[in-house]
Amino acid sequence: MVNRDRVVNEFLELIQIDSYSGKEAEVASVLVKKLEELGLEVKRDQAGEKAGGETGNIIAKLKGTKNGPTILFSSHMDTVKPGLGIKPVIKDEVIYSDGTTILGSDDKAGIAAILEGIKLIKENNIEHSDVEIAFSIWEEGGLFGSKYMDYSLINAKMAFVLDSGGSPGEIIVQGPAQDKVNAKIIGRPAHAGVAPEEGISAIQIAARAIDQMNLLRIDSETTANVGVITGGEATNIVTPEVFIKAEARSTNEEKLDKQTAHMVETLKKATADFGGQIELDVERMYPPFNIDVNEPIVQKTQEIFSRMGIEAYTKSTGGGSDTNIFNGNGIKAINLGIGMKKPHTLEEHISVKDLVNSAQMVFELVKIFGE
Repeated sequence: MVNRDRVVNEFLELIQIDSYSGKEAEVASVLVKKLEELGLEVKRDQAGEKAGGETGNIIAKLKGTKNGPTILFSSHMDTVKPGLGIKPVIKDEVIYSDGTTILGSDDKAGIAAILEGIKLIKENNIEHSDVEIAFSIWEEGGLFGSKYMDYSLINAKMAFVLDSGGSPGEIIVQGPAQDKVNAKIIGRPAHAGVAPEEGISAIQIAARAIDQMNLLRIDSETTANVGVITGGEATNIVTPEVFIKAEARSTNEEKLDKQTAHMVETLKKATADFGGQIELDVERMYPPFNIDVNEPIVQKTQEIFSRMGIEAYTKSTGGGSDTNIFNGNGIKAINLGIGMKKPHTLEEHISVKDLVNSAQMVFELVKIFGE
């Protein structure tokens, strides 16, 4: 059985270590020590140097006691802002922050659950095959840890990412690819009161382009959004430059290609119509994934939830995670719900029950793959 107080206290300890994206050195050092004390072989890769952060990903291995498939558990170490000086509060068996910061259950609840699951395996002398752990850096805002991960250090061909908001029982088997579309629209400055006809308004170009775009929910598989527009200094200047940050997502890559091409063409046409110029940066941020529900990784996960008395269900998500990158690197990965609610907000919280069940989930997965 999961040691409730131990997993809760470990979670509380971890969330009180500041670890913004790219600033995970302190929490990484704590985790290296914890993993080594559990008898795992621990390494750090060079992802931090490549991403411009303080430290690399932590990759650890628990040597198996018997032959069987190697499995990987993963959660990310970084948190979003505001997340400095988190002060946790427990009320009615639910863990909150004090309301001035996020909580950090995204994704330190996953880390705490993995650590507790490994402790249970060792304490109960459970036979198991090799178990690998990847605690990634800089997942938020770019998935840089998993993108720059040294996959030569990983042998597993199956991975369980503990980084979804549903309670234990949720199995994410499908996720979209995402394209980034960033544009710099260049007009021509002029005095807006004296000679406006001499100017080309970058704001007007941007407005025309966005008005002509198909955005938000495109279909059941595809979404698109313009999230950031910046530019302009004063009302008496015809704005010469505007910066746009947009995205498109789809579980269908053909549809994603079509949507991204539409957004690019709309930007180009509006710019040409007004006689401006445009600089575009289009990048596929991560690939889609789609795991068949009949795959052993899904079937065995459903089986362990049945053992736990939890109803299992599979679903698709519109968000991206390290799960996308693992699948893109040949590791069949699913994302599992761990119960974090309202992540990225000051109302973020997680129930003690979900934290305990997440740890039990890890234990059961190691156990079933060792049988």
